[in-house]
Amino acid sequence: MNSPFRFEHTYQSLGDAFFESRIPSPVKGPGLVIFNHTLAASLGLATEGMKEGDWAQYLSGGILPPDASPIAQAYAGHQFGGFTMLGDGRAILLGEHITPEGRRFDVQLKGAGVTRYSRRGDGRATLRAMLREYVISEAMHHLGVPTSRSLAVASTGMSVYRERVHDGAVLTRIAASHLRVGTFEYVRRFLDVHALQRLVDHARQRHFPDMPAGPNTGLDLLDAVMERQIGLIVHWMRVGFIHGVMNTDNMSISGETIDYGPCAFMDEYHPGTVFSSIDNNGRYAYANQPPVAQWNLAVLAETLLPLMDDNEEAAVAKAQVVLHSFPERYLSKWLRMMTAKLGLDQVQADDRSLVDDLLKWMEGRGADFTNTFLGLEREGGLIEVYPEDAGLQAWHARWEQRLRRQPGGRDRALAIMAEVNPVRIPRNHLVESALEHAEQGDLIPMKNLVDDLSDPYRSGRRDQPFQQVPEGHARSYVTYCGT
Repeated sequence: MNSPFRFEHTYQSLGDAFFESRIPSPVKGPGLVIFNHTLAASLGLATEGMKEGDWAQYLSGGILPPDASPIAQAYAGHQFGGFTMLGDGRAILLGEHITPEGRRFDVQLKGAGVTRYSRRGDGRATLRAMLREYVISEAMHHLGVPTSRSLAVASTGMSVYRERVHDGAVLTRIAASHLRVGTFEYVRRFLDVHALQRLVDHARQRHFPDMPAGPNTGLDLLDAVMERQIGLIVHWMRVGFIHGVMNTDNMSISGETIDYGPCAFMDEYHPGTVFSSIDNNGRYAYANQPPVAQWNLAVLAETLLPLMDDNEEAAVAKAQVVLHSFPERYLSKWLRMMTAKLGLDQVQADDRSLVDDLLKWMEGRGADFTNTFLGLEREGGLIEVYPEDAGLQAWHARWEQRLRRQPGGRDRALAIMAEVNPVRIPRNHLVESALEHAEQGDLIPMKNLVDDLSDPYRSGRRDQPFQQVPEGHARSYVTYCGT
């Protein structure tokens, strides 16, 4: 059987200490649950002659593609602020697929069995959790948020034990890479400066090939990763996404969203919103995502100090200059994003108060985050929902006055808003309903949901379910890691 992939394995050139060679564990009854034909085409996979059973074998780990060289990657990380040794405990990297255009993507099987890094785990994944990642990662892609993607979910014919018995599954994850802040933490803590330099060179070549070759590779990489992370978090805030577990091992150097666990989308606007069952103190709440990103970048900076200057004090001073630029750089991008959600084509002096006052009103009202901005796009739409709200009416008058000051007025504003304010997001109640059906063997609701979310900025006849949230659902909704 010919391989549908074109694999290379540059990560393994870093040295044996960076990974463990590991073949996926056997499965009893592989079956293809869902396959992303559009993604397969964009990757240029050699699909001719491939049957569903062939894909099920390859993407469950039952059969290795001939050019695969499977490994589990080593990394460490700060989880809820505490350092620990980690690694791929249930994920196996088959290789780096090269597209016909020369782009490089990791192909990883998530739920493929026990590795050296499993830490007493079973190395498996549940069908529900893998389908959930499939749905949300694909929705994020179509929302325009940098993200890893899902090629397929394959069933294993085996049971997985969590809070109850689940059907087992393997997700095929496609990512720009799986280099994490935690990868750098592992090297700094357990290897030497030569290994660190190799890792930095590898990261630069893979993700920042246009970065000018400067005298300070560590500092340049920190600055480049910060720029990517700021852009990513601004996107999260734009669509009301809450990652739920922003540990350093879940922070990709490439600037993609990765490791979808207890993530969810905010319905009612509240900056302290948390859905994760394990985030008891709100460390990773919606409004905390920017400062946590800065904290994670500070951890990355600490790992890179030996490459910034031979004198540690001087290295720290250089790193602090970059890290201290985070708030201003983030605020600039966030404010530009928020003003775009209001239809403004550029930021003016009084626009910050316009944004802040709307968010304060939304929090006080418990207004739906997505629907609020859609309401502004409809003539009188938001006012009609809250006809007796004098505070909203006063704010709305200020906003309309601001629109009249920009070229193109309201028409121009509507065009801007239509590009950044989604009509459809993966509403939590719709995702859970689709997954419940899927667990019972009915995949039609989930496939319909994926299809609806593939064009999130265009209105259509199926919009209503995405704009109505069951009473009290947002306040009672809880998500879980699935491990």
